[in-house]
Amino acid sequence: MKTRKLGYSDLHLTPIGLGTWAMGGGDWKFGWGDQDDAASIASVHQALDAGVNWIDTAAIYGHGHAERVVGKAIQDRRDDVLIATKCGRVWEGESREIGKSLRRESVHREVDVSLQRLGIDCIDLYQIHWPEPDEEIEEGWGAVAELVESG
Repeated sequence: MKTRKLGYSDLHLTPIGLGTWAMGGGDWKFGWGDQDDAASIASVHQALDAGVNWIDTAAIYGHGHAERVVGKAIQDRRDDVLIATKCGRVWEGESREIGKSLRRESVHREVDVSLQRLGIDCIDLYQIHWPEPDEEIEEGWGAVAELVESG
């Protein structure tokens, strides 16, 4: 499958990627209903086999569940895939109420936990999920810039 260069980066993505929102399952506020993890993993493998080279996920999808599923799916295929995930949507405690944070400490904590769930040591494309709250946008972009600089 052909690829296209992403902006000014060194990343070359296929025109089609695989989104994993639904793979987060149904046990969260914005879930799409229960999903079978084995079927989700098979979907990732089928996409990669068809030539798709990037997967879009987010920490908030299923409160981390989608990232764990993606991590299992790519554990033996890391060289075949670019991983895009996101920060800025957080949850706390048993209520699992979704909040917003672009504070430096939060962004750094989120990337560390995402790396653990995905079972990888580098995220290829790290994104701010939503540019909110407004008063934290600059701090959030600064934190992302620090992460890029650190590799």
